[in-house]
Amino acid sequence: ILLTDKTKRDQARRRFKKGYNFSEKQVFALIPKQTAGRKKEGAVSNTPDTTQEIEPEEGTVNVCQISPKETIRDLAERIIRDNISEKEVEVIAKALSGTASNASAGLSRLTRLRRELKALGASKKIISATFIPDITCSANKIQKENRLLRENEGIYYPDHFSLESVKERLDSYVVSNIPDKQALADVMIMLCIRPGEIKDLHIFNGNVTGYGKNRDQQDIPR
Repeated sequence: ILLTDKTKRDQARRRFKKGYNFSEKQVFALIPKQTAGRKKEGAVSNTPDTTQEIEPEEGTVNVCQISPKETIRDLAERIIRDNISEKEVEVIAKALSGTASNASAGLSRLTRLRRELKALGASKKIISATFIPDITCSANKIQKENRLLRENEGIYYPDHFSLESVKERLDSYVVSNIPDKQALADVMIMLCIRPGEIKDLHIFNGNVTGYGKNRDQQDIPR
């Protein structure tokens, strides 16, 4: 496929990957990297090359900077290992948030990335590059709308117990330490999302037993 516009090439790759479930290899077979210095009027090879692609336009997010198999921890380690620049980290952060279903989930991923970078001793400049104001603003708006919706339904609980806050605390817990009451409350909140009855739940020596929620049916051990 001959696409000389950088933005259109990225958009086409995203469309093939997300809309048609194409693999990374299939996408680059159809839309290979455009080698730096190659004239736009020239033909583009059908075989992907390993040379650096033309620098993205200002504000353009190159989703190919994040591998589908790469975890957030792997991503943080790569940023440190490859000494990726502050500008590139900002582009990566935008791409990472763009892989989430909404801004709230995107903010959660960026928070996790910052935590991993801090653990690896990243500089303040690198960590600051992962703050995306637009994502934060949109996520706060979503959380506010959800909170108002719960209040209208007569349900209210502080942001301290929101899914995002609970998950963030659980991710930071050190399992070798003795859990406190807050840790127990967070675990119970997360377990309530799963089909298990808290009152019948027993956790001991790394094992978990309980009963599934089966309305009007006999309890099934899990």
